[in-house]
Amino acid sequence: MVKLTKIYTRTGDRGDTGLGDGTRVAKHDPRVEAFGSVDESNAVIGLAQLHAEGELHDLLARVQNDLFDVGADLCTPEQEAPAYPPLRVTTAQVEYLEGRIDACNAELATLRSFILPGGTPLAAHLHLARTVVRRAEREVTALMTGQTVNPEVLRYLNRLSDLLFVLARRANGNGERDVLWVPGANR
Repeated sequence: MVKLTKIYTRTGDRGDTGLGDGTRVAKHDPRVEAFGSVDESNAVIGLAQLHAEGELHDLLARVQNDLFDVGADLCTPEQEAPAYPPLRVTTAQVEYLEGRIDACNAELATLRSFILPGGTPLAAHLHLARTVVRRAEREVTALMTGQTVNPEVLRYLNRLSDLLFVLARRANGNGERDVLWVPGANR
């Protein structure tokens, strides 16, 4: 269990931060950018959760907990024979999201157009969360070009953005209140 007795340490006052393995990197390091966007995704999902109830509220709480696992995974670079086994995202976490996507999507009408982000307050927050998760996903792929990253992290973020899209449609009356894009409507 984590025990935080002091919130500020002053160790980052020079523009660097510590990773899970103890190494120090610049706060603008690609790895820090990636887990920073995961943290931001978690915060936006927290805003969406304010508008959610019941099963959806619980699902978003589970996702928020998983996103801390994603952040922990990203902040600890892969290494041979680590002193302590690092927390890594698992295939089971990805498969759980896939199951939720399939179950939620089965109740939705087939899309005939792209959807504009919006509708109900919950749907709007879920769309915002989806876009932040997509940014985190892009940052993880950038990180993967130069460093080793658990591939389940990328799979998790990819599925999560899909889940948030489907949940936004559900929050819009199972798609009935989706705002559809009309190509060239304002030319």
